[in-house]
Amino acid sequence: MSHFFRSAAVFFLLSMLSVPTAADEGMFPLSGLEGLDLSGAGLQVGPQEIFNPEGLSLVDGICKINGCTGSFVSPQGLILTNHHCAYRAIQEASTSEQDFLAAGFAAASLAEEVPALGYTVRITASYQDVSDAVLSAVQAGMDPLERTKALTRRRNELSLQAEQENPGMRGEVAEMFPGVTYMLFLYTYLQDVRLVMAPPLAVGNFGGELDNWAWPRHTGDFSFLRAYVGPDGQPAAYDPGNVPYRPRRVLQVNQEGVSEGDPVFIVGYPGRTYRHRSGAFLEHELHFRLPAVVDWNGWLVETFEALGKDDRDRQLKLASRLRGYHNRLKNYRGKLQGLERLQLLEVKRADERRLQEFILEDPQRAKENGQLLARFEKIYAARSLTTEYDLWLYNFLHNAYAMRTALVVWENAQERDKPEAEREAAYMSRNLHQTRQRLELMVQGFVPEADARILVELLRRGGSVSQVADLDTLAEIIGTDQGEAAAAWLAAAFQTSVLMDREFLVRAMAMDSGQLRACGDPFLDLAAALYPAHVAVREESRRRKGELDQLQASLLAVKRSYQGQDFVPDANGTLRLTYGRIKGYAPRDAIWSSPLTTAAGILEKETLQGPYQVPQRLKQMITARDFGPFASPEIGGMPVNMLYSTDTVGGTSGSPVFNAAGKVVGLNFDRPWEATINDYTWSPRFSRSIGVDVRYILWLTWKLGACDRILEEMNVSVSP
Repeated sequence: MSHFFRSAAVFFLLSMLSVPTAADEGMFPLSGLEGLDLSGAGLQVGPQEIFNPEGLSLVDGICKINGCTGSFVSPQGLILTNHHCAYRAIQEASTSEQDFLAAGFAAASLAEEVPALGYTVRITASYQDVSDAVLSAVQAGMDPLERTKALTRRRNELSLQAEQENPGMRGEVAEMFPGVTYMLFLYTYLQDVRLVMAPPLAVGNFGGELDNWAWPRHTGDFSFLRAYVGPDGQPAAYDPGNVPYRPRRVLQVNQEGVSEGDPVFIVGYPGRTYRHRSGAFLEHELHFRLPAVVDWNGWLVETFEALGKDDRDRQLKLASRLRGYHNRLKNYRGKLQGLERLQLLEVKRADERRLQEFILEDPQRAKENGQLLARFEKIYAARSLTTEYDLWLYNFLHNAYAMRTALVVWENAQERDKPEAEREAAYMSRNLHQTRQRLELMVQGFVPEADARILVELLRRGGSVSQVADLDTLAEIIGTDQGEAAAAWLAAAFQTSVLMDREFLVRAMAMDSGQLRACGDPFLDLAAALYPAHVAVREESRRRKGELDQLQASLLAVKRSYQGQDFVPDANGTLRLTYGRIKGYAPRDAIWSSPLTTAAGILEKETLQGPYQVPQRLKQMITARDFGPFASPEIGGMPVNMLYSTDTVGGTSGSPVFNAAGKVVGLNFDRPWEATINDYTWSPRFSRSIGVDVRYILWLTWKLGACDRILEEMNVSVSP
């Protein structure tokens, strides 16, 4: 592919890949596999079989699908991922008359597969260390904001250059160690994704929010999507004439499954972790940001549940957002509990006291870094004073669809005349198609009652946030009374606004600021009035990042000297490998949870309503023990979910769980409540991941979904 060589770079990070600090800890960049003792971990595949810069490997069969991971499991672009990752596509295809979310969906042919609007697929094609090129943008004397902007601009320039040299591909410069190491990834980028098969919600989300972030689980959290390309084989936007994508590598499933103690590994796209951050950061998370997020999402969950209680159409429109709020609420509560249970802040503070002693032992170290930790404290102390306001403004501009749409339209007009590399990411030419699709999805999911309640509540809460009082524009537009007057203003605004008209949005995305003001739309006027405050918060965040990046680089350098070892970089959405074993755990005193569940547990949990309602057909299948070739004689029935000691966070949802030989034995989808702490640390006792056993997936696809064609595509035999 052009002159972008996969083998050109020694993949990086200051020789940072050392032996993991704990038994199964580590989200390792794939370029560092040669430095890992994979055979010692029980794996039968070598580094070249997992990732081979010169040829085919398992990585070629793995993709990033929106914020999740997926696997190509057939030569026809069939992707296996989680039900919750395909949830929005299922929701968008559903109506109260044809409710695929409740009943499930199975396309009988390629022609019946449903477009998944807003979904894209990325397949890692190559990488290159571009640290020197990125850091060349930094000039002596730059203030922190200028530094952040210069680095962002340079990263965009390198991405755009890579795309120009490799037509049809997507470039992205990832920050590995902030302010130190940057990697340019090149991705095959597919824009036509369609829904193929999804089990009923009662299967795909069995246990609902009661079982979310919990073990034991009995959830069939899987779906099938398919990637399409143009007839010439090149990536293309959706078109009925497109054809299935042919992946370079197809992952093979193993129908024999796993047993307790078996080694497993995962390759996927974990999101963000914060394990190298300072104690000041952790204290800010514990006492300021996390509690605020929990409080707000708790209100959203209660409000959205009430709005959808007696109206299925409204419930369907709100379903994806409500599930996201539920997930975030329970996740953040788990993080708070985990931080307290492991006393992580106290541990971090003790580590930093010892580090400070080490710094002061040497005059040169003391001169260079004596005030390092104190500078972190100062930055986060200042940040704590504005966190409530920052979150309030973000929620006001983003949680209500009318306001979020208005912000996007207004900001698009501000960004259009900037050079491409200096635009906000959503408004770069290469991303505008997706941005417009997101607007279209907001139109489809617009519920005026939800927006009204969100904005009224935020106006009420704004009265107690000191910085909000400085936003005189709110009072000028809505009025000083943030109760009845605000509600009346919003009611009138929803009556007169045309922002949720699809045809208007198409025109509005081509308008300049003057033309948008002339429209007289109340939400556009409100977004324009609040936009300077939005920009100010964003600029301050970037200025702070510029300061912290330099401090973080110094912190890692001195810790490396103190500990005599290098570090695995925090997860950042790029491909990583983690390994462990099928392994139970003790979540509480005197309780041991074994690592495999069976279909018998589904019937044990069954109730006639709520999250444990079992579809009648599934109940009959389990009762009849009609498991075909997918039963496990070892555990005496149909395996459902499994627990293992890999190191995962958000983003690895949908990742294939491989056995020692590199065959797919499961599909990663969750962690127990105790493992929500993984964002900040890894605990040998509590850090576990949860997956769907591939045998349960195949059995449900065959018997419940009647999708023999999918099994045939996957080369799976149902003969005994």
